[in-house]
Amino acid sequence: MSTPVLDVRGLAFAYPDGHQALFGVDLHVHQGERVALLGPNGAGKTTLVHHLNGILTGGAGSVAVSGLPVEKKNLKEIRRRVGVVFQDPDDQLFMPTVREDVAFGPRNLGLRRAELDGVVMAALDRVGMAAYVDRPPHHLSFGQRRRVAVATVLAMNPSILVLDEPSSNLDPASRRELAEILVSLDITLLMVTHDLPYALQLCERSIVLSDGVVAADGPTYDVLTDEALMRAHRLELPFGFDPAATR
Repeated sequence: MSTPVLDVRGLAFAYPDGHQALFGVDLHVHQGERVALLGPNGAGKTTLVHHLNGILTGGAGSVAVSGLPVEKKNLKEIRRRVGVVFQDPDDQLFMPTVREDVAFGPRNLGLRRAELDGVVMAALDRVGMAAYVDRPPHHLSFGQRRRVAVATVLAMNPSILVLDEPSSNLDPASRRELAEILVSLDITLLMVTHDLPYALQLCERSIVLSDGVVAADGPTYDVLTDEALMRAHRLELPFGFDPAATR
């Protein structure tokens, strides 16, 4: 089998106050997979994500992205390969215009002029925001800002796109539009979410993280229809949602 895009082995981590967040996580994601990372609050999902691009290091175990270890000497390349889209797009957008926000990362990689502009416009086109290239981000709707945040990551040509609660605070139309965009992207995806219908819609595979360990790993439909598993790990489907009705 090919080298995993994401290869996490025996990852354990405790915060300085002594709180143990991860207890030996093994996680492997291969090229082209779309994987949902599920679990209750406090399960360790954010801690795990922060290890994927080196925000957190120093615990036991290892993390590699397309074979490159997540280590201090490799962080510049790791952060290009692992594109993290934050839950709040306002944490990601800080320049006067959409163009400048999307150009920020590629410019730091040395791109200039026509090449840089081509990368910016291609990324914005992939998320349906090319017409807003010269607009100030704060003049956009929340859903539009989230799409621009995705473009800032796509402009770096990452190996894996990591989305933190991508559907949160979106109205139904914006939620649907983002789903259509994500389906259209030819990229490996790891999506952290409490939105279980969104996980079923977008990800064929789901991993349940609970109390710092992987509690389940399998087809999303099978995970969401395992009542005992769902109950044991405080996962609940929205009222009236039946996964079987989607088949």
